[in-house]
Amino acid sequence: METAAIYHRPDSEYAYLYKPEQFHIRLRTKKGDVKKVSLISGDPYSHGTEKWYEEDKPMKLILSTDVHDYWMMETYVKTKRIAYCFHVEGTDGIEVLYGDRGVFPFTDHYLEDANTFFRMPYLHEVDRVKTPEWVKETVWYQIFPERFANGDTTNDPEGTLPWGSKKNPGRDDFYGGDLQGVIDHLDYLVDLGVNGIYFCPLFKAKSNHKYDTIDYYEIDPDFGDKELFKKVVQEAHKRGIRVMLDAVFNHLGMDSMQWQDVLEHQEHSRYKDWFHINQFPVESLADLSVEELENVSELSYDTFAFTGHMPKLNTSNPEVQDFLLDVTTYWIKEFDIDAWRLDVANEVDHHFWKKFHQASVDVKEDFYILGEIWHSSQSWLQGDEFHAVMNYAYTQTIENFFMKKDITASKMVAGLNEQLMLYRNQTNEVMFNMLDSHDTARLLTISKNNQELAKSGLAFMFAQHGSPCIYYGTEIGMDGFNDPDCRKCMIWNEEEQDSDMLAFTKEMIAFRKNNQELLSYGAIEWFDIRDDEKVVGMKRTNGDEELICYFNQGEQDLELTLERTPETLLRNLAFVDNKLLSVKKNGFVIYRA
Repeated sequence: METAAIYHRPDSEYAYLYKPEQFHIRLRTKKGDVKKVSLISGDPYSHGTEKWYEEDKPMKLILSTDVHDYWMMETYVKTKRIAYCFHVEGTDGIEVLYGDRGVFPFTDHYLEDANTFFRMPYLHEVDRVKTPEWVKETVWYQIFPERFANGDTTNDPEGTLPWGSKKNPGRDDFYGGDLQGVIDHLDYLVDLGVNGIYFCPLFKAKSNHKYDTIDYYEIDPDFGDKELFKKVVQEAHKRGIRVMLDAVFNHLGMDSMQWQDVLEHQEHSRYKDWFHINQFPVESLADLSVEELENVSELSYDTFAFTGHMPKLNTSNPEVQDFLLDVTTYWIKEFDIDAWRLDVANEVDHHFWKKFHQASVDVKEDFYILGEIWHSSQSWLQGDEFHAVMNYAYTQTIENFFMKKDITASKMVAGLNEQLMLYRNQTNEVMFNMLDSHDTARLLTISKNNQELAKSGLAFMFAQHGSPCIYYGTEIGMDGFNDPDCRKCMIWNEEEQDSDMLAFTKEMIAFRKNNQELLSYGAIEWFDIRDDEKVVGMKRTNGDEELICYFNQGEQDLELTLERTPETLLRNLAFVDNKLLSVKKNGFVIYRA
């Protein structure tokens, strides 16, 4: 047994309070190295009297990656104090005890020593990581406001182009999309089945994407005004749709009042400490084109990436903190929004995000906080910063198997399992899953315009833990390469829409909502993984409920003989003939066991 691979950490994703009386414990071991793991646990103060260390409780092997196995069990001690260690039995017959002081021979000598055991001294409910229940029931729809619908031509910016007039939009094109256009199509979203809208930024800014904020307290006049936005929220709520706004707190736009004051007064500006300025004078970049501003290096101040028009905010400055926290609570209190999506969240300090979290949930207890982070995110997901992140690390693993063909089925499973084990279950249940967005090429494009492949990838994502999101237009077959091409005008002419894709998306969303509890809370088992045939078979189980899912990415038909004729819940390119199930290339089937 390779004992160096055994790993556990108390008070983390390896040991956490899931629900008030449900404590989850995980252990990691080398893949295939261990045949059995048992938990030995009890109240630390009764160790010597009750001798609970004489009892083993078997743990379950729940998931594996290509290098590790993960074991888990749910337990609880009514005194809310837990001491515990692990009895690990290797496939080579070696038995060890793993506890707070390391690995020891499995003998009474070490079991009788109270210092051997890991400790959770007291399970405080206030410390339990909590996530909003409603998010688990939400299917999101992402709207890039400038390109969704032009409902009011009187607020079109100068130089607005006819809707959809260019096959490939430029970086600084304007087409007149606005909030009235959203209101006009809320019933379309209801018919689609979504119950959450994620808006890209709405605040006053110069660009078409609005990530270069000028004024956080104003809706951009190209989109409407605050009264119109209030109506959007009210009308959405009437239809059971939650509203999430995009907050850009990492940086301001160069046209903001604060940055303009710095340019005018330089080191004498009252806002000079609002930014990360390395030396004066600070140069104005007003004469540069939009394209040139996207990649400016050798500046005297820090920016988002190398975008010179987005100077980075100093969120450790108390004045900046007070300002941004007031913005945070203003839109919750005054407009009743339900969530913030936080742009470039990983580049803002943890100290600020902790204050942000508290300010938000103090106003609205079930408020949802979503960070834009494209990599492993444990530091932000400890319960006092974000509830979830945009789950790119998870969904890109799906794309690498289905669309890009870069990895095998077993490598995809390993990657997904590894991501799941980075976080507590309650966090995985509200992660934000999407296969395309305003920052990526569109799903149909990365699928090489293969609609059946796109459907398969979407269905696979919708069958996972987390809260799924549809990027506007994906449901009608819109394509597009990376930004700005992925930000095309929404197609509203039904004759130009892919009606088959639209019907499928509605069916898929209905499937998700009808099976939400199982898909949110249920265990996942990868029971039939075939690398050569490119077949993925997984089970989702919750109590007595069980769904079987098969996805065929191989060249040959997948044929299965079942014990009985299945009740299919969602399928494409899959056919049932009595007990014979056939799944074509790029096809899938999800049926009730």
